[in-house]
Parts: sequence; C-alpha cells; structure tokens
Amino acid sequence: MQVTRVVPLYVEVDRSLGGRWTSLRTADREWLWHRADPARSEVTPGSAFVDAGGLEECVPTVRGLPDHGDAWSRPWHRTGVDCPHFTLRRSAGSDGDAVVADYELIAEPGYRFVWAAHALLDVSPVARLDAPAGTSVLIADPVPELREWPAGLDSLGPDDGTAAGAVLERGQIRVVDGDQQLDLRVECADQPVSIALWRNLKGWPEGDPYRSIGVEPMLGRTFDRHDTTRPVAVVPASGSVRWRLTITAHVGGTA
Repeated sequence: MQVTRVVPLYVEVDRSLGGRWTSLRTADREWLWHRADPARSEVTPGSAFVDAGGLEECVPTVRGLPDHGDAWSRPWHRTGVDCPHFTLRRSAGSDGDAVVADYELIAEPGYRFVWAAHALLDVSPVARLDAPAGTSVLIADPVPELREWPAGLDSLGPDDGTAAGAVLERGQIRVVDGDQQLDLRVECADQPVSIALWRNLKGWPEGDPYRSIGVEPMLGRTFDRHDTTRPVAVVPASGSVRWRLTITAHVGGTA
C-alpha cells in the first residue's frame, strides 16, 4: 500500500531585494527552480520583471503595471516592504514540519489588489497537479475562458512547445513528482483565493524558449488588479487584509 509521510521543509529568503524566497527544500531535494540572470540583482522599482526563479512576492498585481507588482523590485526590511500605496508585512515560520507565512497588507479602504506567491518549481516531466475534478479554472490566454479542471493542465511534461496561464478557483493544490509531493494552501477570510498556474513547456519566450512551471497561491482570481470582470482582493474599512500561506512536503513509500 502506498503511503506518504510529512517531511521537514526549510525556506531561505533574500530581504535585500524583493523578499524573494531563494530556497524551499527538504533533506532530499530543492523544490524551487532557478534561472541565472544577472539583471535580477540590478532591478529598481518599475523595472520589467526578471524571470530568475525562486518565489517572488507579486503584489498589487501580476500583469499590468508595475510588471509583476511593486514589491519584488524593492529592498525589504525585517518585517516587510513599504510601497507607494501600501505596506506589506510578512512573517515566515513553521507549524510542525510545514512552512507557514503570515501576511498583512495595509492600505486605504477600497484599495484593489492581487497577490501571488509566484513560485517557480523544479519538477520532472512526470510531475502532475492534483486538484478536485470539476473545479472551475480560467484559461487566461489567448482569450479568457472558464473550463473545468483538469482542462489539460494537470500534466507538467514532457515539454511540447506550449505555454499557458490559468487561474484555478480554489486555494489549495498538490504537486506530485514521483514519490514526492508538495501541498500549497492559501487561506484568507472574506477575500477570493485561488491558485495561479504558469505551465511553460518550452513554449515561451518566442525565439529562446525554456521550461518554467509556476504554481502560485493567490488572493484574487485574475492576474490584473484592474480587471473588473473577475474578483480581486479589496481592503476593507479596517485598512488591512491578513492571510496565510502554508506549504507542506510529503514523501511516499510502501507500507
């Protein structure tokens, strides 16, 4: 009988630029994918996004301006980052063997935003995504269209020259890669949660494509905070929104 056990998960972050998660690892593997690009260390607020991998904090938007948000390109202090229209606080720790990050965004009531834990994962061509069948998923490109999961998105290989962005309308997903699994869950009271997916099987960018797999817990159910057709997070009268990200690793075996 195939069984799994939870294993300790460790995280490292770089507060000097963007609060980027540079490592998410167990004793057996590194889960975050990386792509060397010296431009990442030279960005300033408003720069075009540099796809260097890891997990980037994308807020208050993913698409639109600033490109991938306003937090990833700024130096962070111990508790978070101050941006022109909001403050983002983050406290990372553990709950047993899981990694837990608690967030708070402080802004004027009515402020609309999207947040994404833009995690690019290093997974093999046999990896797959596990979510309940029939869950609504927005296929973002080329024309937005709602379908039902899995909608052809659950397999993460082999590379076939395609690239697709999507938003799964639930706050939890499991990544299965052989006998190893990664569970990602976002929880937030009174705000829409989702999982953004970027399934790039060497279909992007044009002319020099590479493989990159994004599995991204989100607040909001669209990539653009100015999208009025889809739910986004909205700061209530209290002036703040709090949420939690929990990531748990499992290893399988035979009992």
